[in-house]
Amino acid sequence: MRVLLITLSAALLVMMYRYWLSDDGIREVWRLREAVAVQQEQNEVLRRRNAELEAEVADLKGGSEAIEERARAELGMTRKNETFYQVVEEEEKPE
Repeated sequence: MRVLLITLSAALLVMMYRYWLSDDGIREVWRLREAVAVQQEQNEVLRRRNAELEAEVADLKGGSEAIEERARAELGMTRKNETFYQVVEEEEKPE
């Protein structure tokens, strides 16, 4: 009976060691859960960005207003009889 108790205790210690301290134990599970959470956050950011890009593409395909707005903002284009003014502010020099 005593030998059985010692054997079972030793087996329990080995299993507890593997569970808590080995490379594929609970620490690895915690690390993987954290990595999954980080990846899910990154995926959500990318999902939102993709949705914005899809909306922009649909807007550009669907009408000329978005194309005109983009041409004005990014390329500085104007219509006939319009004058484009660009205001450049001077940088303040430290004294």
